[in-house]
Amino acid sequence: MAIAETGPNLFAQALVILGAAVIAAPIFKRIGLGTVLGYLAAGIIVGPILGLIAQGEDILHVAELGVVMLLFIIGLELKPSRLWALRRDIFGLGLVQVMTCGFALMAAAMMFGGLEWRAAMIIGFGLSLSSTAFAMQLLETRHEMNSPYGQRAFSILLFQDLAIVPLLALIPLLAPSTTETSESIWVTLAIALLAVAALIAAGRYLLNPMFRIIANTGAKEAMIAAALLIVLGSGLAMQYAGLSMAMGAFLAGVLLAESSYRHELEADIEPFRGILLGLFFVAVGMSLDLSVVTQNWLAILVAVPVVIMIKAIMVYGASRVFGSSHSDAARLALLLPQGGEFAFVLFSVAVTAGLLVQDIASILVVIVTLTMALTPLTVGLARFVVSQPKAEELDENFEGAGSDVLMVGFSRFGQIISQILLTSGQQATIIDTSAERVRQAAKFGFRIYFGDGRRLDVLKSAGIGRAKIVAICTHNRETTDRVVDLIKAQYPEVKLFVRSYDRTHAVALRNKDVDYEIRETVESAMAFGKRTLQELGFDEAMAQAIIDDVRKRDEERLELQRLGDIYAGRDKLHVKPQIPEPLIKPAKLGVRIDKGSDMPTGDTTAEAAP
Repeated sequence: MAIAETGPNLFAQALVILGAAVIAAPIFKRIGLGTVLGYLAAGIIVGPILGLIAQGEDILHVAELGVVMLLFIIGLELKPSRLWALRRDIFGLGLVQVMTCGFALMAAAMMFGGLEWRAAMIIGFGLSLSSTAFAMQLLETRHEMNSPYGQRAFSILLFQDLAIVPLLALIPLLAPSTTETSESIWVTLAIALLAVAALIAAGRYLLNPMFRIIANTGAKEAMIAAALLIVLGSGLAMQYAGLSMAMGAFLAGVLLAESSYRHELEADIEPFRGILLGLFFVAVGMSLDLSVVTQNWLAILVAVPVVIMIKAIMVYGASRVFGSSHSDAARLALLLPQGGEFAFVLFSVAVTAGLLVQDIASILVVIVTLTMALTPLTVGLARFVVSQPKAEELDENFEGAGSDVLMVGFSRFGQIISQILLTSGQQATIIDTSAERVRQAAKFGFRIYFGDGRRLDVLKSAGIGRAKIVAICTHNRETTDRVVDLIKAQYPEVKLFVRSYDRTHAVALRNKDVDYEIRETVESAMAFGKRTLQELGFDEAMAQAIIDDVRKRDEERLELQRLGDIYAGRDKLHVKPQIPEPLIKPAKLGVRIDKGSDMPTGDTTAEAAP
């Protein structure tokens, strides 16, 4: 039975929605499907399936404020300098991707769906937008944000975020109520342009002075209220001008992108944006008509792969035209074939404007949702259809190799050690698997060779037979262990000095009986801690005594862990060092000892110790 809309049950509605969102969003995030699908699933469960809330459309109108605030924040992020650096990919590749995908999907909607061109245009361009949340999350997880294709994916997504603004502005112009005469369209357009000009003027001459006055008062709540006022006020101004609230909020954000108050505004708006946007997706799920879905399940199953294929082909083609390699273009095509969050926004606004009927919108929401759910699968296909780039290799030429120290791996850690050795007049033979690193290091006079220290023939050619010490400075635990095991088996007499990855790795290396190991971060952390103590008022001698005590206890704990398990030696943690007592003991509790002196201060009646 649906919950009533008024009275105390209004709070019950909020409780049901929040409870469903709190449960579903983390679950979907954990299994890799993202919070957006979690919110949609929560809305479907409490709405169409269980029937707990029957006013999904009413909630949707309120929740659209989340989209308005999202576009305001997007505007705040669009500093002109950033746009200029990526201008070719954003306004070139991004534009071509949206246009080609939009018209191709529009043609498919008209051909196979029998829709008239206005509705087909909204559907085509709505489906041309990809999921920023899904794509960015996958790029971050795979550490590919700074790769060439990652940067191009970001540029495309950024243009898509921008494209939602004119697409939302286009809906009132295409809606039946505004298409009676060409004259009314031009009047509406003129009013809209005047409103935009007025908003730009207000943003340039009024917003910053207003925020400066409020900031000088120190009233935090007033700044939050002012931020909400700007977002809602600019949004309503555009809505009254015949455009959309989202358009107004976006323009306000762009006008404030260079403001010194930008970060504070973003921090103030972000909590409202997050909650309302989550509520928006929940409301979309609640508005879903499951009877329409069950009646059209075959069409949905056909449409999902068609949408994915059309978008993938268009993204690949556009990327190749703009100079991407086959591998990068294929990765982009497999990363961006899904529908996006803004499609839900566009379709819901189109329903309100009368461009789409609710039945078609429900089908489209399901199609977008399924394409989003399939994103991890399409990205996973990259390993099968794209050849992995091979690391550059150099000829293994070890002419002149051989010295007292053989270093395996020229990481940041190894580079510092090699400088110490060179400064002392000691030569070290260095081998590394990065061709670029070998080339760069050779320019600075290091005796470095290209080679893999996990191979016995490479170690022999590098002169391990005459080395007194092998310093293993690789930054990968598995690689380090393989080199240690190989040398221990073939050259047991060579001393092994090893960089350990973490505490667990340090214990494992000690169990392998290496001659010396150290965690990369230990000494830098000790120096950092000592300097912190000195800043807090400890003199250098006292700070050094504490550091020495921590180092001693850490060493004792490592030995206990080597003999027992990783949990041994816990009693060595957080124990205060034994600081020598003063020769003169205070007679009263009010006397204190200065950190930098053994002499008491304060009460002068202290007695000498017997």
